[in-house]
Amino acid sequence: MNATAPTPDLGSALAALLVELVDGPPGHEAYMLNPGDPGLLRSLAPIPWTTAAAPAKDGGAPIAAHVDHILYGLSLMNRWAAGEPNPFATADWAASWKRNVTSEAEWERLRGELSDEAHRWIEAVKSLGDAPPLDPVALKGVIASVAHLGYHLGAVRQIDARTRGPRQEERQGSS
Repeated sequence: MNATAPTPDLGSALAALLVELVDGPPGHEAYMLNPGDPGLLRSLAPIPWTTAAAPAKDGGAPIAAHVDHILYGLSLMNRWAAGEPNPFATADWAASWKRNVTSEAEWERLRGELSDEAHRWIEAVKSLGDAPPLDPVALKGVIASVAHLGYHLGAVRQIDARTRGPRQEERQGSS
């Protein structure tokens, strides 16, 4: 196996994992979430803006800050995928945690922007099979984008139980 070039299906495999995290697993093919899980976007939909804006019970970042942070990271990845040489050089990650949602309309807009950036990134990752091999740093960044999204989905689900997907035993019908 050539360690410097990704397999031709790497882009489609990583895109499938991103789809699972963003939109839920398609059908019964699930690798990161349980089948029937709604994914991040549909999990956020029933959360009112007041809940999204409230700090976590332990004093941690509110859901809206996690959403803005994910959105910011995906926007940087999309800028890079569109040809910008290094959008990370001037990235202000601290600013991405300071989102202050003040209305339902703003919360809807934030979720809409997240959906747009996430789906743009999924399409960019799908096209990796048609692109020249990535250098090691870029390849790690692409793979890390999947893990990073999964991490923040888990963090959001720890803040508000309404965002959690089905448990494995619920899906199987056992207790």
